[in-house]
Amino acid sequence: MYKIYINEIPLILKPRDLVRKVEKEEKTTLVAKYAGKSRHLLQYIDLCEKGTDYEKVVIFSDDYKQLKKDLLSLFVVNEAAGGLIRNEMNEYLFIYRRGFWDLPKGKLEKGETKKETAIREVIEEVGIKKPLIKRKLTITNHVFRNKSGQRILKKSHWYLMEVAKQKLKPQTTEDIDQAVWLEEEVFLRECKPIYKNILDVLHMNAALELIYTKIIPPAT
Repeated sequence: MYKIYINEIPLILKPRDLVRKVEKEEKTTLVAKYAGKSRHLLQYIDLCEKGTDYEKVVIFSDDYKQLKKDLLSLFVVNEAAGGLIRNEMNEYLFIYRRGFWDLPKGKLEKGETKKETAIREVIEEVGIKKPLIKRKLTITNHVFRNKSGQRILKKSHWYLMEVAKQKLKPQTTEDIDQAVWLEEEVFLRECKPIYKNILDVLHMNAALELIYTKIIPPAT
């Protein structure tokens, strides 16, 4: 399965055998078979960009690899990296940028590793010192248009980081209005709107925490 967000609507690619019956029956899900030509995918991209009553779009094919290859051919792909940052009080660092709650991230620079980019970007965007990467969390994908109208697919690599709680300095030149420490429950309850790919990062972190807790039980 491959998922990208377009105008906050998930467009999901699947092999035919992974399409669930319930998805086909959901009125809020559009399920379509890939016709085999990449230009046909543009209608679903346009649908998401213009807005739709569907909450998600699922496209399936017997040749999943070709479907994914054809979809990616329609975008310029940029890679980025960022962090979900946790302090010793089990609070997480969130930023408010351009009308949405987000996490610090930025574009990979030439010669950088993804981890180096993630660390550099969180330092620059919120002013923290000495973030320590604990583990890779996930990769998210979302689409936007640049100033010349090109569709850009941003592939973001996310890492869980730990750092001592400290004063935050939001980078206003990157349109960051706020940077805050919050417990996850408080953030989800009180901070809206949140980019859906950020919710995916939080969900993956919670799932991995359960796995790691089972493998390495906390000391008693």
